[in-house]
Amino acid sequence: MINTIIFDFGDVFVNLNKETSIEAFKKLGLDGPNEELLALNTQFETGKISEEQFLDGFRKFIPNAQLQDIKAAWNSLIGDFPLHRLEFLQLLCGKYRLFLLTNTDSIHIEYFEQHVGMTFSRDFYGCFEKVYYSYEMGRRKPDREVFEYIIRKHGLNPARTLFVDDKKENTEAAAAAGLRVWNLQPGVEDVVDLFEKKYHMA
Repeated sequence: MINTIIFDFGDVFVNLNKETSIEAFKKLGLDGPNEELLALNTQFETGKISEEQFLDGFRKFIPNAQLQDIKAAWNSLIGDFPLHRLEFLQLLCGKYRLFLLTNTDSIHIEYFEQHVGMTFSRDFYGCFEKVYYSYEMGRRKPDREVFEYIIRKHGLNPARTLFVDDKKENTEAAAAAGLRVWNLQPGVEDVVDLFEKKYHMA
């Protein structure tokens, strides 16, 4: 029986507007992501570079863009957080050990907290025993060590722990670490459908 759930954040709880963000950058003169910017993002998501270094990295490709406009385009990725998902999460509180594990950065988290407000973010974070951000951990999914660290740190039984994520490479890495997994399909499934998945929830 499952007694612990580790949740991803983006496209599990908060919706992501990937096309909106791409379009916002196109308006600034950037024609989609490239390998150099993807590598820059990985550095930022693992806390290897500062916010200023990250934003300034875009200037190589869009030298005429203002930093605040680059930041706004970056944050346009963050969409709405439907209330029914928070209410569902609150129903799980006390019944399961809950953790949040997300590949993210300080800019997105600051924006999310401002966007939803202090009360909403406090209620959300309050559901979790521990919140893990990649930029604070210094590593990101699908690094298997991420999952093994949480298992060791909190004394989890992998066979009784469910990991929910929208990216297949992440659920595959979690499964390799012994966790039960649900590779949620955004737009087709919703995290509130959890009990329909028959994971032998306690």
